[in-house]
Amino acid sequence: MGITENIGTHTLRKTVGYHAYQTGADLTVIQDIFNHSAPRVTLRYIGINRDQRDAVYLSLNH
Repeated sequence: MGITENIGTHTLRKTVGYHAYQTGADLTVIQDIFNHSAPRVTLRYIGINRDQRDAVYLSLNH
């Protein structure tokens, strides 16, 4: 794969969730995959903040 940096499995797990969310995967499915109790827990876990969420919502209206 060409990865030369020291990256752990936890980082990869979060990255998969982040990219799934960014490409439009249903947040509740990602939440279920990670076994989180609430969508906001999943959003925080994958590093999505309020501004990023707002940008996603706004981009859907164009």
